Parts: sequence; structure tokens; C-alpha cells
Amino acid sequence: MSNLLHLDSSLRHEGSRSRKLSAHYAERWLARNPGGTVTYRDLAADPVPHLDHVALFAEYVDPSDRTPEQVAARALADGLIDEVVAADTVLIAMPLYNFGPPSSFKSWFDRIVSANRTVGKLGAKEFVVVTARGGGYQPGTPREGWDHREPWLRHALSVLGVEDVVFIDTELTLARESPAMIPLDLGEAEDQSLADALEAIDKLVEV
Repeated sequence: MSNLLHLDSSLRHEGSRSRKLSAHYAERWLARNPGGTVTYRDLAADPVPHLDHVALFAEYVDPSDRTPEQVAARALADGLIDEVVAADTVLIAMPLYNFGPPSSFKSWFDRIVSANRTVGKLGAKEFVVVTARGGGYQPGTPREGWDHREPWLRHALSVLGVEDVVFIDTELTLARESPAMIPLDLGEAEDQSLADALEAIDKLVEV
């Protein structure tokens, strides 16, 4: 039985484009995998605690010598890792906050990096990342290269053995909301970007 791990991280619910894309992907995935299971985590609504000294070093302490705090930290990390290990496909939905990933996603990622369980061991899994960004970051625009999510995540996942990651992006999501962007009249371009992303998902997950 196929399993999808579905992660959302947008602070928004209403109007979130990354959530719209991930929900569309999950719907198409279920249509292609009848009987498949979906494990869902909303990292904004139920955030994973940021990595601290206790959690960082708990893995390297013999289980019999761990403090109660270290035992709890390992239990949390192992539970999150179990979800990744059980998944055939990991679907990551990410908005762009201050040119990088949400801190809630980074907290989750920091907890699943394990020398014993995940480093170099996830290469057989499919990773799909659907993203949204408020402005325009295409080649030739003033903010080309300012979106640091993709290069960071590609490098981070490569440590886990994942080399072939699919990214599907939509942008200009603040075209009708940002006072600085409204005069630019980019609403149609925003709509087209979203439509293109949904179409890319349809092609990726053909039923």
C-alpha cells in the first residue's frame, strides 16, 4: 500500500496558495493510488519544537544513559522519522518568508536528520515540493536569486541521499494584496502562475 506524507507550513489557511497546491496534489495522488494512505502534518497549526542542545545530542547518548529530557526528545524525533520512513512520497508545501522557508519547516527538518536513521538513506523516496511566493523571482527580475528555499533544501536533502527533487512554484501571490504591488496590475500574471502550477501537478500525477 502506498503512503503519502503531506506537510503544510503556511501561516495562512484561507487564501494560502501553497496549501491549495498541496491539497490538489494530494487529491490527484489519492486518485492515482486508490487504497493509499495519507499522513498529514500541519506544521503551522501544530509546530515541532525548535532543535535545542538536549535534542541535538540525545541521539549520540547511549539509550540507557539518556536523561528523561533526552528520552522525550528522541521519542519526538523518532516519531517524525517513522512518518518519513513509512512514506513512498513526501509532499512539502512551503510559502516564502523573508526569502527562506518557514521556521516551522526548518524545525521539522532539523528533527528528522539522523545519522543512524536518515542520513544517506532516503534516496528511494519521491520528494515533491510545492511553493508559493508573494513577488516575482523569475530570471531577469530584480529579485532573481533571492528565493533561498530551493538551493537550501536541495543541499539539505542530498545529505539524506535524495538527489531528484521536484519543485513546482507559483508566485506573485500578493499581486492583489500588497500596496506596493497593486499598482503594477499583475493579477492576471498571478492567476496564470497558479494555473501553470496546477497544470504541472496534473502532469506529474497523471491518473
